[in-house]
Amino acid sequence: MARIAAIAAIVILALLPPTRGRAQGDEPYEQPPLNYSATKPRDGVAELETRMAAARPSTGGDKAILSQLLKELRIPLESQVLVFSKTSFQRQIINPARPRALYFSETSYVGWVPGGLIELATIDPQLGPIFYSFDPQAKAPGFVRDASCLTCHGGQFVRGIPGLFVRSLFTAESGEPLFRYGSQVVDFRTPFTNRWGGWYVTGKHGQSAHRGNTLAREENDKLVVDMSRGANIADLSGRFQTRAYLRPDSDIVALLVLEHQTAMQNTLTRASLDCRRMLAYQKNLQVELKEPVTEELVYDSVKHVFEAAALQLVDDLLFRGEAVLPAGVEGSAAFREAFGREAPRTDDGASLKDLDLAGRLFRNRCSYLIYSEAFRALPVELKRRVYARLVSALNPVAPDARYAYLPAEERARISKILRQTHPDFRRFPES
Repeated sequence: MARIAAIAAIVILALLPPTRGRAQGDEPYEQPPLNYSATKPRDGVAELETRMAAARPSTGGDKAILSQLLKELRIPLESQVLVFSKTSFQRQIINPARPRALYFSETSYVGWVPGGLIELATIDPQLGPIFYSFDPQAKAPGFVRDASCLTCHGGQFVRGIPGLFVRSLFTAESGEPLFRYGSQVVDFRTPFTNRWGGWYVTGKHGQSAHRGNTLAREENDKLVVDMSRGANIADLSGRFQTRAYLRPDSDIVALLVLEHQTAMQNTLTRASLDCRRMLAYQKNLQVELKEPVTEELVYDSVKHVFEAAALQLVDDLLFRGEAVLPAGVEGSAAFREAFGREAPRTDDGASLKDLDLAGRLFRNRCSYLIYSEAFRALPVELKRRVYARLVSALNPVAPDARYAYLPAEERARISKILRQTHPDFRRFPES
């Protein structure tokens, strides 16, 4: 027995997942079993490239090509948001007079600067976000998988995974970030007053201020910025040539949705990566010890990772710790309609995409990304734990105290929505 224990200890040390390194090549997503950069993605971009080539518009220039791409990806134009800080690899052409436009759906993100490249990120259910660039000026434009994006999206701001994020920072008139005064990756937990530095924001939000629409400067080694000048802005035409873009706005609700979605997608990517690595570790250990190879979780160390991942997933799915929104948040009706257009709905019309905007983003606080292919592709044992935690959190009589912020009527609505619209969840008993 002592010899077996010693062998097991040696094998465990050899097979433990690598720690996160500083160099890109040392990041865990570049190691087995993910092998991010070496693995061909299953995100449909090859087919998209063929469709784009067949239907390339002959007139209209970059905007027409961008419009075609959004149509092919089923990304609504109404999702447009605009960032003017120099925080992209196209920083040399971005400034407050020429912001970068972003458009998004649940599976794709497109960035574009007039006269520049089109950037594309698609969600592969196994690999997470895949990054491409596309030159609309090229004679035969195509999608190039762009490793340079990983400089920021591969560990610098979202550690250990290929990730998506929204940043907020104070920005000078030139568009240069004033890094010494801080930079924040924004998600649904970020206080409202800390959001959107370096972004244009259109829409109403009452008396509360945010960092959007404002330019900052330094005087006598101090930051000078008047956030009240960026509040409740409806018209951006005095700040840049809005006619150069597909829309004239940068909707406040679209920004709020984007921040939730990128954070939730990162949690899905991290959970998938961590648990798949542990499954590979368990399999290798079972082979080394000549034990039966099983998909059932055997070792406590593996179970611990799955339990931790399930807890984080449920916390984010149910918006635990969401920052309170101020009274009076109102965005464009066009985005609201586009966002909810294809939402799965109950027999009485309720959906996980129903917006609230009265202190919180959604009326039914369970993320719509629970329907996503990225969620469906999670390891079975992880999903089983997530569903069990959700059932406990939504229990109508004795819910998990961790989610006590969800009132009984909201828990009932969420449970009904999931049981009527989510094929996997409905198989789990209510208590």
